[in-house]
Amino acid sequence: MSYLSPLDAAFLRMESVRTPMHVGSLMTFQLPEDAPPDFLHRLLDEMRKRPFMPEPFGSRLKEGRLARIAPSWEPAKVDMDYHLRHSALPYPGGERELGILVSRLHSHPLDFSRPLWECHVIEGLAPRPGQKGGRFAMYFKAHHCAIDGMGAIRMMQKWLSTDPESSKVAGPWVLAAKPPEPSRKRKQTLMDRLRAPAKAAADQARGFRELVKGLRTMTAGADSGARMAMSTPRSLFNQKISQQRRLGTQILELPRLKAVADAVDVTINDVLLAVVGGAARRYLLELKALPEKSLLASVPVGLQRPDGKPGNAAAGFVAPLGTELADPVERLKWIKRVTERSKRELQALPPAALNQLALLGISPMLLGQMAGVLPRLPPIFNFVVSNVVLAKKALFLMGAELEAMYPVSFLFDGYAINITLVGYNDKVAIGVLGCREAVPSLQRLAVYMSDSLAELEAATVVGRRGRSRPARGPGPARQPGP
Repeated sequence: MSYLSPLDAAFLRMESVRTPMHVGSLMTFQLPEDAPPDFLHRLLDEMRKRPFMPEPFGSRLKEGRLARIAPSWEPAKVDMDYHLRHSALPYPGGERELGILVSRLHSHPLDFSRPLWECHVIEGLAPRPGQKGGRFAMYFKAHHCAIDGMGAIRMMQKWLSTDPESSKVAGPWVLAAKPPEPSRKRKQTLMDRLRAPAKAAADQARGFRELVKGLRTMTAGADSGARMAMSTPRSLFNQKISQQRRLGTQILELPRLKAVADAVDVTINDVLLAVVGGAARRYLLELKALPEKSLLASVPVGLQRPDGKPGNAAAGFVAPLGTELADPVERLKWIKRVTERSKRELQALPPAALNQLALLGISPMLLGQMAGVLPRLPPIFNFVVSNVVLAKKALFLMGAELEAMYPVSFLFDGYAINITLVGYNDKVAIGVLGCREAVPSLQRLAVYMSDSLAELEAATVVGRRGRSRPARGPGPARQPGP
């Protein structure tokens, strides 16, 4: 039996009918050139034979009177015919049909009497224009109490192969599942058992002191993200949500993002936040719903779990998206100023303080959602924007090349969209998850990401010969139009 960490348990307690707390990913694959007609049947057979999901996905939540107070995992029989499913898209099998299916699948909660994951292999995906050969897709979902974004990325990195000739489908954890050898360590004494919790308590006390000092620094100055969060503007994205979801997707080319970053001397993450800010500005202007103050994004930062176990380990900061600024360069530079400071402050905190900061950050969401009042409380940000890197080179599954991995995250009540970005093989895949009723025409917001990048390029990047031209000067803070 293994107990959930406080942060993992928080995501479990936030589960409700309208806010299922599972996360997912949509992956599209190109079939090998010599793929037989029954390729997907063979793939599914291999996936059924040997585990391809690591712990805790061979366990379920333990039931009982203490489950609400101290939730824990217990071993369970995994019914692969239930967890691994084979679906097919209706004609013409395009991106629209795929998006509709995944939106529907992601709207349904997981069965809490079973291990908390599902995998759907989806055939009938049409080739892209000019592309030869077939394609298929795969959609995973798993509960956020069992895995976070970085954990999912690490799982995929181990499961997929860099070798196009590899026929392996089982994950490396299969070999690691052998019975442990008898321990040769000396038996713990009573003093040993008392010393460990005492040391943990001392670490937590030191972490709390460091966190208090850090918070004093974090909340000072006009470029303090923590200070901005205290006066977050309410927006179209901050309202009560339903259970039904929509997924919008977009692909951006990494070299284009790098060119903008180099031209302005910022990070690629800063450019991505500016791209999101430009897209959100245009989307809200069209709906006549743009707040006067900048929208704010909650930006998670992955942490290492000291015990090495799966689950959640992330702190984060709040950053402006510059939606009140018409000039894209001015927007990007303002984002850089705040994110640089926020990252520096996080790096100064010890691990215990960072974990306490993560719990502090999620506490208002947890308490507000459990009490059913979260949509009525003042927002502390407008939506989450997270960014992770999968791999810099192509990955394969039984010879099928992964084209893209679109993240499909989760929503809090009162926070109607979530934007997640995954870098892979010179591209960045964007997944925009939104409430079906609260956010109209969600795919437009995803499409505007590409337009926002083009706007940044026009303002910063070089011409065809590669020479930088000066960025245009700051325009009016709020001017009509995108």
